[in-house]
Amino acid sequence: MSYGTAGSLRSVTLDDVRGAQKMLSGVARMTAMEGSRYLSQLVGAPVQLKCENLQRTGSFKLRGAYVRIAGLLPEERAAGVVAASAGNHAQGVALASSLLGVHATVFMPKGAPLPKISATRDYGAEVRLHGQVVDETLTAAQEYAARTGAVFIHPFDHPDVIAGQGTVGLEILEQCPEVRTVVVGMGGGGLAAGIAVAVKGLRPDVRIVGVQAEGAAAYPPSLAAGHPVTLDNPTTMADGIKVARPGEVPFGIISELVDEVRTVSEDQLSAALLLCLERAKLVVEPAGASPVAALLGAPDAFEGPVVAVLSGGNVDPVLLQRVLRHGLAAQGRYLAVRLRLTDRPGALATLLGVLSEADANVLDVSHVRTDPRLGLTEVEVELHLETKGPAHCAEVGRALQNAGYTVID
Repeated sequence: MSYGTAGSLRSVTLDDVRGAQKMLSGVARMTAMEGSRYLSQLVGAPVQLKCENLQRTGSFKLRGAYVRIAGLLPEERAAGVVAASAGNHAQGVALASSLLGVHATVFMPKGAPLPKISATRDYGAEVRLHGQVVDETLTAAQEYAARTGAVFIHPFDHPDVIAGQGTVGLEILEQCPEVRTVVVGMGGGGLAAGIAVAVKGLRPDVRIVGVQAEGAAAYPPSLAAGHPVTLDNPTTMADGIKVARPGEVPFGIISELVDEVRTVSEDQLSAALLLCLERAKLVVEPAGASPVAALLGAPDAFEGPVVAVLSGGNVDPVLLQRVLRHGLAAQGRYLAVRLRLTDRPGALATLLGVLSEADANVLDVSHVRTDPRLGLTEVEVELHLETKGPAHCAEVGRALQNAGYTVID
């Protein structure tokens, strides 16, 4: 399947997705579908998790990248391919190119997580670090393509890529034929568009719900305007769906076939990632957890059975640590407090005694003695506490106040 240049791209059909599925046989895994008892009880209907976080390279991106590169003409393959990505697309292009014997050059931002850079190289791509943000990296990759003749592999705005991602939808219908709602995260829209083509082509009664992060939700204003709209400054921890502008091809499909687009907060993303880890025993990146975040945010809004697509699991360990802490705080299970003490022997021990009586577990303590805001005999103390929920957090706060402490933050 080859559709020419960006200016001549057409839409994607069910036959295209079926053709992509044949092409991916023996290449992409049919990933597991795991039931979630917790989410099923919350929603009041069966909820299944489509585990693309367990796909080769750790995300669905291999599917679209392989189909796109496999569809190149011999002379295009000989020229090599180039891509720009901070993570999942980079790894998908790297492995697909390696499997097809095509040289791949992948531009990544200088600040990309080291595990993702290392994995992209290990999959066989030549990695070039350029720019501080993805937009700069993208420009460098496009200039490289123009200069060398290498084929630029777009992460979502091409029918071959969308057809490859749509194979997830065919698997959903095979693994959960009774499905009534499919919930999928959206950045540029390639995965949601592909799933919509596959699912609506066979089961038009199934509802497709796209999910975006509140700070990077380009689709709601774009759908309202009737054309792709560019966000000025998309911001979210979910870098897999942090896209400033919808793709032209997926936008056309999504505007026609996706029933609803919902947004989720950073707190909901953190809580969803934590839930996947604790309850489902699945490592999922924030973007991959976005459908679960939508279910947590509005459990009554989804007709079951529901399939939530966990699109990827490539999360940087440093980010995972921060997100888990954020998720614990959002659930009232992690509390950071800062207060001032008189700097005298036994003052800290007395404070810790109050916290022990309140049954709060102290994880970390730090002191500041040299801040000009402090008096001569004052010390500022910051404590990180493990708590048991919002009610317990309030109880700890009252215990500190009753003991005469003034909490600064």
